Amino acid sequence: MISSWRKKRATRQTKRDGLDDLSNVEISIPRHFRCPISLDLMKDPVTLSTGITYDRHSIETWIEAGNQTCPITKQVLTTLESTPNHTLRKMIQDWCVDNRSYGIERIPTPRIPLNSHQVTEMLSKIVAACRRDEASACQELVARIKRLAKESERNKRCLVANGTVGVLASLFETFSKSPFEKNVAVLEEILLVLSMMTPLDGEAKSFLGSTTSLNCMVWFLNSGDLSVRTNCILVLKHVLSTDQKKMEELSKIEGSLEALVKLIKEPVSPTTTKASLIIIYYMVSTSSSSRVVEKIVTRFTDMGLIERLLEMLMDCEKSICEKALGVLDGLCLYKQGREKAYANALTMPVLVKKILRVSDLATEFSVSIVWKLCKNEKREDGGVIVEALQVGAFQKLLLLLQFGCSDRIKDKATELLKMLNLHRDKLEECIDSMDFKNLKRSS
Repeated sequence: MISSWRKKRATRQTKRDGLDDLSNVEISIPRHFRCPISLDLMKDPVTLSTGITYDRHSIETWIEAGNQTCPITKQVLTTLESTPNHTLRKMIQDWCVDNRSYGIERIPTPRIPLNSHQVTEMLSKIVAACRRDEASACQELVARIKRLAKESERNKRCLVANGTVGVLASLFETFSKSPFEKNVAVLEEILLVLSMMTPLDGEAKSFLGSTTSLNCMVWFLNSGDLSVRTNCILVLKHVLSTDQKKMEELSKIEGSLEALVKLIKEPVSPTTTKASLIIIYYMVSTSSSSRVVEKIVTRFTDMGLIERLLEMLMDCEKSICEKALGVLDGLCLYKQGREKAYANALTMPVLVKKILRVSDLATEFSVSIVWKLCKNEKREDGGVIVEALQVGAFQKLLLLLQFGCSDRIKDKATELLKMLNLHRDKLEECIDSMDFKNLKRSS
């Protein structure tokens, strides 16, 4: 079957040979210009070790899928590297030019992708410039890496595979040493590139998790513009991950917790909000020293974090809702967090509403928080337990057990029902029937 292009003639096209309208012009693509895989006109022809030429995108997709043979000959490839077929590419471009009157655009000359040798050479230059303390030279080289990474995913993979992330992280630590204010430009450029190359490897996390690097990032979170703060929080999220020592180190830096809360109270974007929530979740949910975590929780609660989380939960998208509930669950593990939750009128209505409404994870967190609050209730009149009954917690928990949940949540839901049952005779529950609309039994 011959592949072809059809181009409708524009009304302004000059008349030829006395013909007023050529509504359809069929141009056949020469067979040797077509990629054997996609059967489309090749934009960047490359030749494999078997001598067969393919379009670069098609053959790289084939190889990245785990194939190590030539699609046509079925021979095992002696090398996965391909060679640009400049002669064929020039022929294709000439053919496009010859047929431009039919609406066929000339295929642009493709950029040659990065190779390992080029990356190694660039990184060597960066290291040398860093040793000479030439921040401007380093900034230019980092900017070049940024441009190359943006050109294609292939370039980005090549950069990552050849140790770029580790070198940039080391560079960031070096230029973070006080006074780092004079190196702001290069540090901002490094943060931008690192945010494009996450997740970070162990070496990069080690450099970026140092005291000097963390101090610098906290400074950026408090003083940088919106884009810098975004890049910084994304990098910081990967640096901390579940590393308890780094999280403790960060919490000791002046202004660190305030910067995280500010990104939630004054959100820059959903991305930064999620990243900040994840970092806070790591901090308050860690199995580290309870005394250390308790101090962190106290600082967060004093900044009004619980109040802000409850406000967010009234109207936020699924991912943010899950993360906000996770943070609230961690905060309510401690007395200071529970006291703030008890004092807020939104607590029970918001939490009960989220059960069976958002996702299994949101339900799990919501039940866990309600359980912690009810279990630690000291008021003789029932306090939050009665509030939970008023907003329909009893029936929701019954439905949760009926429709299925994890064993961990099943135990908490069962215990909650027992606590709620002791106060059921005091009032009738108020149920929002819309909460159960389209509810499906889990398999």
